[in-house]
Amino acid sequence: MDPAARQLVLSEAELEEIAPRSQRVGPSTLARMKKRIRCSGSIAKSLLLKFIPILGWIPRYPVREWLLGDIVAGLSVGIIQLPQGLAYALLAGVPPVYGLYSSFFPVLLYAIFGTSRHISPGTFAVISVMVGSVTESLVPSELYTLPGNETLINITARDNDRVAVASALTFLVGLFQIMLGLVQVGFVVTYLSEPLIRGYTSAAAIHVTVSQMKSVLGVQISQRSHPLSLIYAIVNLCAKLPETNIASLLIGGIAITVLFVVKFLNDKYSSKIRMPIPIELITLIVATGISYGANLNQVYGVDIVGEIPTGMKAPMVPNASIFASVVGNAFAIAVVVYAFTISLAKMFAVKHGYNVDSNQELIALGLSNSIGSFFQCFTIGTAMSRSLVQESTGGHSQVASAVSSLVILIIILRAGELFQTLPKAILAAVVVVNLKGIYKQFTDVPMLWRSNKIDLLVWVVTFLATILLNLDIGLAVSVAFSLLTVIFRTQKPHYSILGKVDNTDIYRDVAQFDQVTEIQGIKIFRSSCTLYFANANLYAESVKRMCGAEVDKLIELKKKAIKKQKQLQEKAEKQRKKENKRKEKELDSIVSNSPAAKEPEIQIAPGYEALEDAGLDYFGSEKCTFHSLILDLSTAGFLDTVSIKVLKNIFRDFQEIDVQVYLTGCQASIIEQLDVGNFFSKSITKNLLFNSVHDAVMYISRTHSRQDMKDSDTCLNTKI
Repeated sequence: MDPAARQLVLSEAELEEIAPRSQRVGPSTLARMKKRIRCSGSIAKSLLLKFIPILGWIPRYPVREWLLGDIVAGLSVGIIQLPQGLAYALLAGVPPVYGLYSSFFPVLLYAIFGTSRHISPGTFAVISVMVGSVTESLVPSELYTLPGNETLINITARDNDRVAVASALTFLVGLFQIMLGLVQVGFVVTYLSEPLIRGYTSAAAIHVTVSQMKSVLGVQISQRSHPLSLIYAIVNLCAKLPETNIASLLIGGIAITVLFVVKFLNDKYSSKIRMPIPIELITLIVATGISYGANLNQVYGVDIVGEIPTGMKAPMVPNASIFASVVGNAFAIAVVVYAFTISLAKMFAVKHGYNVDSNQELIALGLSNSIGSFFQCFTIGTAMSRSLVQESTGGHSQVASAVSSLVILIIILRAGELFQTLPKAILAAVVVVNLKGIYKQFTDVPMLWRSNKIDLLVWVVTFLATILLNLDIGLAVSVAFSLLTVIFRTQKPHYSILGKVDNTDIYRDVAQFDQVTEIQGIKIFRSSCTLYFANANLYAESVKRMCGAEVDKLIELKKKAIKKQKQLQEKAEKQRKKENKRKEKELDSIVSNSPAAKEPEIQIAPGYEALEDAGLDYFGSEKCTFHSLILDLSTAGFLDTVSIKVLKNIFRDFQEIDVQVYLTGCQASIIEQLDVGNFFSKSITKNLLFNSVHDAVMYISRTHSRQDMKDSDTCLNTKI
């Protein structure tokens, strides 16, 4: 052990002994060294607990209060996760057993690294269909037809290649999530607004439903990931309707009906039953038994799950040669997975009074997906239905997720082969019924129509883009459109002139409130959003228009008056010179010895003295009706170079017409940006900045009261 490491355990005497003579120190320095060592140890411990949260909460786990609830919740979720794992694997385009793997390894990893106590990680319909769009696009069934018979497909080879694509995709998804978490950019999900997410998931539900119709109808169609792929899939389904397998259609229809009815009863009587009826598991068991007894596959041609191997597969490194083909999809899926997860995690955290670390959630999801990819898992997310079941059945921590993963482990090791005769129509029914909550989101349309039409537009555009352009391109278009609406709204903000509520320091829009009145001689202008290059010119125009002063016209009048003043001055100067020359000639022609000869007075051009005595009264009846303008910048979050230049122009123009401009509500960062942008000068000083509108109003009122008194005294003295 080197000396640096031994310092963690050595005594003071040993520390002093091993230190070189040139570095030996006194007791005070030695104490500081020990304190530094202790601080380093506490920092390392806090980082470890932050990175592996389970080490922080598992020693304090209240066994008596929480364990029974977590076990019940874990069993309930595990029972639900079994049919969903099998069903969502078909959505992802891989054999059903890989849905079981994805319900075990990543879930166990999230329990170790996650910070949410109530979400249920695992397979999720929307994420599975996004994965499936990639696997079926890169590995289409048409490439695996057997020689001499194009109707037969080498399913084993196709499925192996699809599993390889799904694993590579999942590894990159996890890698992106880890990178985003490590660089602390969990805020990236803020660009996915709630209307965008709900519109996107509603469109994804349509994709999922259409993809499952082939299993319900018992037909084979090819699906691709490209624009209008959903339309082509619907057309192909309609073309295949004459080939519908009646037995599959009956099985799927009956299963959907039974699942809907029982789930409705579960929701209605949820307060009276401890555990919901595990209708999905019951349906799987009953359907498997009927299929096995009636030999539905051989007699009626019903498509079944097929071989489900028991036991675990050895881990494999994802195929790196596939990365380049799926990198774009991987980033989109990584963001969508995180968006769903963090929204649910925060919802439960607020409800139960604890905090979740958004960046640690990214890392937890990234580790779950990247490590899971070595075990041929496809990308996992968080399902609201399972999370709600986990919470409602008494789940208090991720111990419930660990219990549910153990249930899946038992199925993988011992009971998986029992479901080999399960009809795929049953799994399709499970998928479709579990989309019920997402289909309810279509009620957002009338609600948004009444409350916010811009959000409705985001919802509709997201929905249509995802339907028409597919899931990955649709997401990119939706985010771009959502950001454009933000830019549009900042370009068209609400501008207002403020007035004061009597006997208060409250200032409100005079156009919206009858109880407020404008302060005489003072205009107060406010914008509803920050000032930046896209709306800076509109801001300046609105200030001039809403203040009621034709600033440009007054400036032009002043320029004309100054020009006229200069012309009169030049004319008077010429007249003086002319009179002086005439006087000199007269003096030369008069022979007089009188030294007291007086020069005749020079007459100055009429109007010049009057204009000069008028001071700055250049405007006549057009003079501005106010003497002070207050710009309230309390809504500004930042200022760029364009907005600073526009503010300087506003100061310059209004000072030209004898109106002083003041800034209020500037944050420290805004003042710093003004300083760096060379905003302040001799004519624009920091004395013109005030903390609030009321402070500025009080200062202006006092200043002009004193000025009015001085003017009154001056007039009185003049008359005397």
